[in-house]
Amino acid sequence: MLISAELRRWAKMPDRATRPPYVIIACTDRRIDVEQEIVSARKKTINRLLEQLDLAADLRAKAVEGTKVAVRRRCLRVWQAQRLTRTHADLLSSARFGATASFFLTDIYGPEDLSQHEAEIKRILPVMTKLLPASGLETVADAVELSTLSEQLDMAMIKSLGEDAEALDVAIYGKSYRTVGRRRERQHQIDLIDHLGRSLDDLIRRPFVGKALSLMHRPAILAGLGDLQDFLERGYAAFRKLDGADEFLRIVVTRENRIMEALFAGDDSVLKA
Repeated sequence: MLISAELRRWAKMPDRATRPPYVIIACTDRRIDVEQEIVSARKKTINRLLEQLDLAADLRAKAVEGTKVAVRRRCLRVWQAQRLTRTHADLLSSARFGATASFFLTDIYGPEDLSQHEAEIKRILPVMTKLLPASGLETVADAVELSTLSEQLDMAMIKSLGEDAEALDVAIYGKSYRTVGRRRERQHQIDLIDHLGRSLDDLIRRPFVGKALSLMHRPAILAGLGDLQDFLERGYAAFRKLDGADEFLRIVVTRENRIMEALFAGDDSVLKA
């Protein structure tokens, strides 16, 4: 403790030349360790993003546009989006939470698939790596992982539903939900929503992030990544309007966990609210 306190005292000295050598070495080593940790964390995030993009491409190949699977997938996603609108109607109409709730329901939990541009995301990844902070890369990785996991769960639901996917109601959905099961993945889906929201909340607190997004705008459009760029810009704008995202995320996550628990317990009435 005494040595550590002395190191901190000497490290604060303005004149590097007056510090004892062991203090300079300790401070330098710590800086190198921190820099290595940051580089390692960014690499892990990038690898996670690439893995999820590859998985999404494989999944989407099974739902070719115009096939029965594609039609049923669309029906399922629209129905789920309508359920979310019912569940979170108060948030959507809230002066404080409205913009953020709309972003969540249309961009994060909606019928569209952000991961469909895997080739374009890979192409612009070097630019994103240079311009975005770690929290920005985390946001993109979380969004793509959530999209991919949702795709996996939806494909399992479509297989279970069959023709019923085109005539969904509360009872049919609840029965299929329990047939598919995969409770751990359902929980992870909700956890990802929470983590993604917190990544976005952290992103807006970083200096120069708004400028970085502006610099990315043209390269993203040219690379065919307008959807991804719009996602980041809308998310940044929506979360800037909040005075911290904790309360909003707590409400959404608590409700979604309650619905998951009720469905697995056989109570489909939660889908009506």
